Amino acid sequence: MNQHDVLVKPVISEKSYGLMDGGAYVFVVDPRASKVEIRQAVESAFGVRVASVNTMVRKGKRKRSRRVATFGRRPDTKRAIVRLVGDDRIDLFES
Repeated sequence: MNQHDVLVKPVISEKSYGLMDGGAYVFVVDPRASKVEIRQAVESAFGVRVASVNTMVRKGKRKRSRRVATFGRRPDTKRAIVRLVGDDRIDLFES
């Protein structure tokens, strides 16, 4: 898998900003990506050292269509919590 395809987008939420104080960053990643591929993608994209990678698969919510009496689903997403070594920071989030 190409390293540019692994990281989809950063997660912007109150909880993810709280994790940044401890040196952890949250990304939406490709569902087929492994922890090793996520580590390599973050290290090459941002020039930091990664201490650990935790992943989770979030199931998409069931949503109701208002016009027709049917239900749809939002897509499932895979997220990665990336902890950095020491005082490394990602400048993308620091503003």
